[in-house]
Amino acid sequence: MIVDAARRLFEDGGYAATAVPSIAAAAGVAVKTVYLAFETKAGLLRAVWEARLGGEEEATPVLQRRWMRELTDEVDPVEKLRLLAAQSRRVKTATGPLLEVIRTAAATDPEIATLWEDIQAKLLRVQRAVVDQLVALDALRPSLEAGEAADLLWTLNHPSVWHLIVRERRWSPARYEQWLFESFRLQLLGPAHLG
Repeated sequence: MIVDAARRLFEDGGYAATAVPSIAAAAGVAVKTVYLAFETKAGLLRAVWEARLGGEEEATPVLQRRWMRELTDEVDPVEKLRLLAAQSRRVKTATGPLLEVIRTAAATDPEIATLWEDIQAKLLRVQRAVVDQLVALDALRPSLEAGEAADLLWTLNHPSVWHLIVRERRWSPARYEQWLFESFRLQLLGPAHLG
């Protein structure tokens, strides 16, 4: 209840403009209850993020979640990247506004800055895992090192890119997904997988 109210208020008004008493009022609880449960406003934002990202699989490490197992099981590199683009659209559509709240708040709140760094580091780990799968399939462009490929994938899949394209430039999520898939394919795969 508190987490849902906080998410709505953070996404509507931003982190700095959302006061804990407003969150408590929206959740129908005392301000003290919010602080007892989350300690700080930054702790509450972290809880909102974890609940929003994880959903039913919140406690499952991201590399063990169902979508990642499906991606890992896929042996066609092109289809693997198509699955990654589809997952990116789903996650960004569900969490994009909240990610922008976190990114913006990171500039002024050290605790949120740590959260933002954690989010970006986790994104890089996932992208590196996908690249390692492509390497195992001998699917990377011949001139591309695995570390550089992970950097490219991380950059293309970064929440800031989604924000720019979908929120700022008003692309549909479906168009974003198609662009992302084509970008993944063109940037990462060798000639045998581009035909």
